[in-house]
Amino acid sequence: MTEPVEEVSREQTAGNPQALPASGRQALAEWLPPLAGAPLNEASRDEAFDGAIRVMAAVHDAAHRDLRWNTVAVPFDRVVAPAVMGARGDVSTASSNATHEATVTSAKATSTTGSSDANPPAHAAAPHASASTAECAGDAARETRIRLAAAARYTGTAFVRLRESQAMQAAADVDRHEEGALPLAGMPIAHKDMFARAGELSECGSRVRAGHIAPETATVLARLDAAGAIDLGALHMAEFAMSPTGFNAQLGHGRNPWSQDHVSGGSSSGSGVAVAARLVAAALGSDTGGSVRLPAAICGVTGIKPTQHLVSVAGVMPLSPSLDCVGFLATTAHDCARLLSVTAGADENDPLCRREPAQDYAADIERPVHDLVVAVPAFGKNDPISDDVLQLLNAASETFARAGARVERVPVPDLTELGLLANVVLGAEAASLHATGLASYPEAYGAQVRRRIERGLLYPATRYLDALRLRPIMLQQFLAAYLPQADALFLPVLPYAVPTIAATTIGTELDIEQRFGGMSYWTRAINYLGLPALALPMGFTENGLPNGFQLVGRLNGEAALFRLGHQYQLLTDWHTRTPPPLDV
Repeated sequence: MTEPVEEVSREQTAGNPQALPASGRQALAEWLPPLAGAPLNEASRDEAFDGAIRVMAAVHDAAHRDLRWNTVAVPFDRVVAPAVMGARGDVSTASSNATHEATVTSAKATSTTGSSDANPPAHAAAPHASASTAECAGDAARETRIRLAAAARYTGTAFVRLRESQAMQAAADVDRHEEGALPLAGMPIAHKDMFARAGELSECGSRVRAGHIAPETATVLARLDAAGAIDLGALHMAEFAMSPTGFNAQLGHGRNPWSQDHVSGGSSSGSGVAVAARLVAAALGSDTGGSVRLPAAICGVTGIKPTQHLVSVAGVMPLSPSLDCVGFLATTAHDCARLLSVTAGADENDPLCRREPAQDYAADIERPVHDLVVAVPAFGKNDPISDDVLQLLNAASETFARAGARVERVPVPDLTELGLLANVVLGAEAASLHATGLASYPEAYGAQVRRRIERGLLYPATRYLDALRLRPIMLQQFLAAYLPQADALFLPVLPYAVPTIAATTIGTELDIEQRFGGMSYWTRAINYLGLPALALPMGFTENGLPNGFQLVGRLNGEAALFRLGHQYQLLTDWHTRTPPPLDV
């Protein structure tokens, strides 16, 4: 039985981490490293203690409020009623025995010979002018050559490696196929440097993985290859996918294509830059706390974070397997739908991959949205949104009414607790994955990344399991409160205008991390809930840089999100805007 004084001290510490006395901190410093299995960085040890205490207190409060003694940890979606799945019946699915290959075949009928990238604005540079898919024999090789030449100018800012010979060979193979035989024929793409390709480097933005040659090819890359996409190379990313700004102590900062002094967003930094600069039509990214949606909004492109486990993560670097999602950045919602159509589906190499029948997400994308409902919170001055972002949000939300969707008002979600629960899951799982590395070569990690991972070593197993047990409960509560009769919840992505690199790197390590937390306030909780989210550009803030919003859907509700996103982009032109050419 726990003595009352122990419970009181925990509650006092939760409200004020500094209440932990100096003697207690010294004791922690002595006995925690052996338990954690790795030395703690002395320079940030106290901050790690304080942060861990805050997060553990939040889990304690939620568990005390919502868990029963016999609530077990199960996959987050297994106890959710069927009523909250999908988009209220408007999703067109293949037959129950449909194979992934059959879905790829059906996608051919709905993929156009070009996409919205086929008609870029008049001020676009030469490599921007081509369609995202080849239109006739010989087009793939010609287009690939043009894109590779443009991409070479962005080596170090968007790309870390180009696959010139492999890409040209793939393009030649595409050109030998009959027109219409491949759903993504000739589409130039690139991948975040954490997706494995057999026999090629996969370094994950880190010194720890420098020189690593992948033994296998990620399932998602193999499916894109089979659909005719041309992979131009590996993209810049935050170290081990652990920065919302694109910061990388090893490779240098991700730099915004609209302004080299501003952040690119992360951790899929190169993905956002490459798509915005029209070096590629689409890019692979990952999203564990916003890493697809943030660079999409910050660079002015479209990004899809699918339902948890909808796309296989086999051959993809794990950060937090309970939260990790493979996603895409592209110019349009339509292209995101096409990409998801050829990559989603069961994979024997990923036991967690969802088993629902595969879908052609672009099949009904042109349908009017009169049957869809968008839930729009009544944002106000006290919400974590700056005035200029709020102005853009108001204008964007009105567009859905003009498109014919029904708009309903809902309360503004408080995502603080959900974000802290996500932190526990991510921290514990990342610490488990990196414990050996931290113990063996801690100096190989960047200081920010090391400190964030070390904090996960301090979380007790009970709190981690509480966070997993709470997940389906929190999901049901969230859906009941904000998506009871709606197909999409309209939320910001970034709470303020895109910051400068300087503004995100000055101050103490704690100051920097707190800015990180604020930057992903609107995205991190969605990963904990496992819901799909489509990020869309909505204009420019007063500093002249892009910003965006996200449509959060029900589980497996991507088709409704794509329909809404497509209609929004038919009525706006933000997705057609391109940054000035890179000055090198």
